[in-house]
Amino acid sequence: MTTPFPADVYAARLDRARALTLEAGLDAIVVGPGPDLAYLLGVEGDTIERLTALVIRAVGEPTVVVPRMELAKVRDTAVGTLGLAVSDWVDGEDPYALVAAAMPAAPARVGVSDALPALHVIPIADRLGVRAELATPVLREGRMIKDAAEIAELRRAGAAIDAVHRRVPGLLRAGRTEREVAADIAAAIVEEGHRTVEFVIVGSGPNGADPHHEVSDRVIRDGEIVVVDIGGAVPAGYNSDSTRTYVVGAPDPEAARRIAALVQAQQAAVDAVRPGVTAEEVDAAARTVLAEAGLGEAFLHRTGHGIGVSVHEEPYIAPGNALPLREGMAFSIEPGIYFPGEWGSRIEDIVVVTADGCERLNLAPHGLTPAGA
Repeated sequence: MTTPFPADVYAARLDRARALTLEAGLDAIVVGPGPDLAYLLGVEGDTIERLTALVIRAVGEPTVVVPRMELAKVRDTAVGTLGLAVSDWVDGEDPYALVAAAMPAAPARVGVSDALPALHVIPIADRLGVRAELATPVLREGRMIKDAAEIAELRRAGAAIDAVHRRVPGLLRAGRTEREVAADIAAAIVEEGHRTVEFVIVGSGPNGADPHHEVSDRVIRDGEIVVVDIGGAVPAGYNSDSTRTYVVGAPDPEAARRIAALVQAQQAAVDAVRPGVTAEEVDAAARTVLAEAGLGEAFLHRTGHGIGVSVHEEPYIAPGNALPLREGMAFSIEPGIYFPGEWGSRIEDIVVVTADGCERLNLAPHGLTPAGA
């Protein structure tokens, strides 16, 4: 494979991770396959029973431990372009000894990425004689603040998913099932520039009142509200995530009024975003509008989540999160209202924090959008 970014981008990310490791008082961190390794080196894939790991020392150079059968694939990433030290192993050898050899002498504090399973964490900790800690505070700090290359990919993803939403009214009509509509949407996600389809939610009528409903064989009926929440990864691995609410035929006037209030709540949260404002204050901006409209109890979840190489990552825009926003953070703003047994609605955009506010990456119409009857 080839990495989506130049070598100097990955070099800067590794340097930042090393500095944050030192700042956190850790001697080293061990990063397994998953979003963190994709972010740091462009190495993709999931954890398997054979250990692949990046060892980042607080002082010194990093080392990649990898099964020899995976060596060629790993070297065709930033591991190769940066000339990182590689310790490869074959079945029958002890990869945890290689992790130990890559550590500084007598490490006292070692962090592990949250995607690394107990299958590997426990042997690493036993070999080192330490109690492993989560490296999440180190790794999330790097990933939360997007660099210019990442923001460009998130813009690409936002434009691609907007193009899909523009096609949805022609796919939604009475008599079709949610599953049929979802299949067409999944095809459109790829056609509009994504390499993968991460999720497709089509919630019609009462199914829209379940925030995490996916699809079913339910037949869509005339006059129904339909929630469409979709996303995928563009070729560089960065994700889109956008939700719009549609109506097949003529909407119920009361439903239209409530959804108009939801659009106002979503806009209020977008307007609240700027450096220094806390995540919980952005959440409160949406929540206040809905409460004033008598819809506070219908809002069941947080206002948003970070996005990047993962669909859900930090920061989380939620009550109780006093984290101040900083320029370069990227996250969703997606308040919703849900009425069990009746219908639901959610409006979602991705925004990036700028020096004096935010950039909205999704521009498809936000109001209740008519679809085919």
